[in-house]
Amino acid sequence: MTPYAVLVLLVIAERFAELAVARRNDAWSRARGGLEHGGGHYPTMVALHAALLLGCLVEPWAADRPFLPLLGWPALVLTLAAQGLRWWCISTLGPRWHTRVLIVPGLPLVTSGPYRYLRHPNYVAVVVEGLALPLVHTAWVTALGFSLLNAALLTVRIRCENDALAPARSLSSPGAAP
Repeated sequence: MTPYAVLVLLVIAERFAELAVARRNDAWSRARGGLEHGGGHYPTMVALHAALLLGCLVEPWAADRPFLPLLGWPALVLTLAAQGLRWWCISTLGPRWHTRVLIVPGLPLVTSGPYRYLRHPNYVAVVVEGLALPLVHTAWVTALGFSLLNAALLTVRIRCENDALAPARSLSSPGAAP
């Protein structure tokens, strides 16, 4: 098994850890009256992210892609930075972080952590990872394909999330915590 395959398998394991956190947080939110918004795009998002990880494993092998150090090492750094940003988002949102758009009515927006700087920092992590992880081992078709499809999906997802969070915007105050 190549070091790159190990990296991708570690990212897959990280995804399962995210799903466990999301499952726990979903229960927390639903117990407090949380409502899901835009669930129709969720299966597409799951399929796209699974395809990214599969492409990362298959393309370098099937197309005999080399590891190019001038591309691979910076891409690895960006991949690790994306993971750090993602977990900063997860820890900042606490039980309010989900893989779905699940909003508890009456809670103000979180404006601490990375949300102090960006409205949707987790999606920055997704975009960076979607480009960088495949490029660690020159899987440029996977990087390009995922990035184009993800841009379309994020257009829908961010619009959905913004609409769902609109009532909370009026409740938010600087430094609000989950």
